[in-house]
Amino acid sequence: MISTLFNKLADSGPTVFISPGQVIHIGGLSITNSILYGWVCAIILCMLFIWTAKKVRVKPRGGFTQIVEVGVDFISNLVENSFDDKKIARRYAPFFVILFFFILFNNWLGLLPIVGEGFQSGGHPLLRPFTGDLNGTLALGVITMLLVYGASIKESGGLIKYLRHFFVGSPKNPLYFVIGLLEMFTDLTRVLSLSLRLFLNITIGEIVIAVFAFLGQFAAPVTALPFTLLEVLVAALQAYIFTILSVMYLAIAVNHSQQHENSEDLTEDGVPETMGIQTSGGLRG
Repeated sequence: MISTLFNKLADSGPTVFISPGQVIHIGGLSITNSILYGWVCAIILCMLFIWTAKKVRVKPRGGFTQIVEVGVDFISNLVENSFDDKKIARRYAPFFVILFFFILFNNWLGLLPIVGEGFQSGGHPLLRPFTGDLNGTLALGVITMLLVYGASIKESGGLIKYLRHFFVGSPKNPLYFVIGLLEMFTDLTRVLSLSLRLFLNITIGEIVIAVFAFLGQFAAPVTALPFTLLEVLVAALQAYIFTILSVMYLAIAVNHSQQHENSEDLTEDGVPETMGIQTSGGLRG
């Protein structure tokens, strides 16, 4: 039975598009199906959020509006709980909320029948999931980490102070210096880790659904349904993982810089300088 299954896949097999296809040409600029799909999702998301904002009331209502509010509150609380300073957390919470919903919508809408082989243009699908394209996930990773680096430097008080959080001890110590350089290199690889994790999970899900839809033939909706439902959960999980990792990257750098500043405010005996001034003043009185 297994050999028959592999022979059937080898003879014809399902059509799975891994690389993006060019569908629109604007002057010398080529627009791929994944970029077009990303624009469509972004427009739908903007319209949906504008409509939801107009429906928001002090007294909670049921329906789709409350679902969006729950999602926004969930990510906002996640960001606030990750930072020691809640003011800093609220400053960057909107970005992570948008990031989460953008990835979530791209993943979920990519499961619709109109995406993929539903519509063709020049031998390529007209629409293809943005998060199923390595170029798309790499762009998300680069933009996210640029914000993380920029915000970390800003909240740390400068580039030098930000770089200091990579070194546990004194950089003059050769061992600490090498460990600090390794930490900096590891930090730079986070762009690839974020991008590849999201891309591979979404692409593998597409392949699994395509394979079981092909095996089912006329009963494709039935054979592919369990894996489609599973992919709905995986898509939400991947959006959450991408967001929570991005939040933690920023929170670790900011919290560490604040803790380092607080430690510098202590005297050699471990007593805050302000406390020492008040104490000495009190003794003189």
